[in-house]
Amino acid sequence: MSTEPEPATEDTTHAVGTGPETPGTAETAGAASDERSGEPTEGGGEAAAQVAEGGAEAAAQVSEVEAELAAQRIERERIERRKAEKQGPIDAGGKLSGSAADLLAAVRAVESGERPAATVFGAPEPARRPAPEPVRPPRPVPAEHSAAPAGPVGPAPEAVQGVRRVLAEGGAPEGLAPQTAALLGEGAQDALRADPWLLLRVAGVRPEQADGFARALLGAECGPDDERRGRAVTVWLLEQAALAGHTALELPRLTATLAQRGVPDPDAAVQSTLAEGEALAFQDALEETGARREGEPDGEGEEGEERPVRVLIGLERYALAEESLADGLARLVNSAPKQDGSAADWEQAAASAQGSAAELIRAVAGHGLVLHTGGEASLAEPAALLRAAHALGLRAWAAAPGPLGRDRFAALLGAAPAEPSSSGPKASPAVTVTGLLTGAEGPGRDADGALDLDLLVVVDAPQLDVEAGALLAESLPDGARLVLAGDPAVLWSVGPGRVFADLLAARVCPQIASRRPDPGPLGELVSGIGIGELSQVEAPGKEVVIVPVRDAGEAVHRTVQLVADSVPRAIGVPAEETQVITPGHGGAAGTRVLNAALKERLNPGPGRFGGFDAGDRVVHTPASGRVLPGRVVTADAEGLHLSCAGETVIVPRDRVEGSVRHGWALTAHQALGGRWPAAVVVLPGDAVQALSRPWIYTAFGRAARHLSVVHGVEQALPRAVAEIPAKPRTTRLPRLLAPQIPTTG
Repeated sequence: MSTEPEPATEDTTHAVGTGPETPGTAETAGAASDERSGEPTEGGGEAAAQVAEGGAEAAAQVSEVEAELAAQRIERERIERRKAEKQGPIDAGGKLSGSAADLLAAVRAVESGERPAATVFGAPEPARRPAPEPVRPPRPVPAEHSAAPAGPVGPAPEAVQGVRRVLAEGGAPEGLAPQTAALLGEGAQDALRADPWLLLRVAGVRPEQADGFARALLGAECGPDDERRGRAVTVWLLEQAALAGHTALELPRLTATLAQRGVPDPDAAVQSTLAEGEALAFQDALEETGARREGEPDGEGEEGEERPVRVLIGLERYALAEESLADGLARLVNSAPKQDGSAADWEQAAASAQGSAAELIRAVAGHGLVLHTGGEASLAEPAALLRAAHALGLRAWAAAPGPLGRDRFAALLGAAPAEPSSSGPKASPAVTVTGLLTGAEGPGRDADGALDLDLLVVVDAPQLDVEAGALLAESLPDGARLVLAGDPAVLWSVGPGRVFADLLAARVCPQIASRRPDPGPLGELVSGIGIGELSQVEAPGKEVVIVPVRDAGEAVHRTVQLVADSVPRAIGVPAEETQVITPGHGGAAGTRVLNAALKERLNPGPGRFGGFDAGDRVVHTPASGRVLPGRVVTADAEGLHLSCAGETVIVPRDRVEGSVRHGWALTAHQALGGRWPAAVVVLPGDAVQALSRPWIYTAFGRAARHLSVVHGVEQALPRAVAEIPAKPRTTRLPRLLAPQIPTTG
């Protein structure tokens, strides 16, 4: 059995089926499938689970779930505004020819009413519109609530019961009923009966399973050429692409994969999906991979020659988020930053700093958007910037995508992590991105709905996906400064997009590369991996230890031995400060097997609370890409009580299975943003396909003092470091920025 690789580093659109598939017999669709469970490594791109958090201070604070729901409401309102902007045909494409021209002409025919949507295959042209003045989202208002956890509002019981009857009739697991009813909304029962392939929208359901369900309901009417099936499989493939990090897919690639999935007329399937508004189409000029040079016209090539284009198909939510992100970043770059402090004050602050920290301060003084790159040691430079900004009287804050990164940066600042809803003078300037956007942490919002700050430093910026990036950019007030800081060699975001890498490639703002090296043997090892070299390093203090193993069973045994005995005894790091990292959840040495073995040794118990006992080390995933390490405190009728980052979290009983795992062993994506005194990286023989340079760089880089490598992949390790970079992602951000921002050099 092979280790399950992390979707964010695996291009699932290459792996979807190797041959035609046609509707057949029903297969069981797991209600809690790992494929899209909301965990970063096994489901990645969509926020599929909302989990309540509570505790003793719940009456005075916004719960995690309410904050998530408020953020979702804001996002839906934003998308509706942008949809309204798309009304009417879009002027573009006069110089197109071939399939791209046919595609655009077909869409215009549908928009004008000259031809019905069912008879043409088309897509709207993505010509850029002038960026509208941003409409500031309202600040989420805390609701009155009791100490009991407030779970997400679910569908009505009668709606769930109706869907359950349809599922039973089609031979599908009845446990899918609550999720299906929530996804399909009002009239879910009738909608599912009319279009059984809607079941494919439920997390964990695959096309062959939806085909079996449809055959059971429709009988002889079910066929591979059904328009409903083609549309559903198209959307499913786009969702799988988003899980792999793409914000859109090239049209030829999408149609080829549809053919592999047994769709007889892939073009018609895409046409139907576009006509129903379930996806959008775009065209990009291939040569315009970066922003235009200052003074260079944005249009045709020399002597009116035609430019080659590519046609892209993407889900609406990610397409609009990427456009919003481009507009927000362009606003920051093209507007002068607010004059906070004189030029002499900024220069004095820079002169008091050292090396690239001084360069960073000078760049921020005169620009609305600045990128900062470097390893772990380079975080001292954004910290110096934040202190200088505070000394100049700026309202400056730092945000990290997750609590691990927040707490790490707060420790560097010498401050405790920000408490929810804390914005007073003694509040820590380090918050999470989610807490900042929802108002649960940080400065809150001003009267216009913008974040009430002058400078925002986002650390661990490679973890930002397009949706989080868009919300951040749109929430910043005019004249604010944004610094995105991070290590470009780590794994990219769990969600779709590669925001940080795209901005580095686009060269639309100052980029400050830190010259501060990571110290010691671990720093030398990880820095070498970053440039594709796996070299031996001198480790006189046993900073790096390689433990060869023959098979997965030995890997598990040696891992437990290292965590429970060898590292505490030889290195002085206790088991609770050691983190195990492995490529996937499944397999003979994945997180499930390793966590079971580590629990048996470190905290044995009957698992009386849904498989958990008090004291168990766990990781809670309230939404995709959001990881909260913690420990089990107790359980009662309300749910499982956890202590996560100093806060009490109550996970309702029906959400425990899908959002809580044991946490002695994590995947590299789950560990992103964190650093531990000791890390044990497990590389079993069946994990070879999951290895890449970014994965190894990320996993090895989680160790602060000691790294043990349980090594069972032989030459696959140096080969991955030297030859396997990050898999490319199809994104549109550089192309969207090109007409709005001149390059900096």
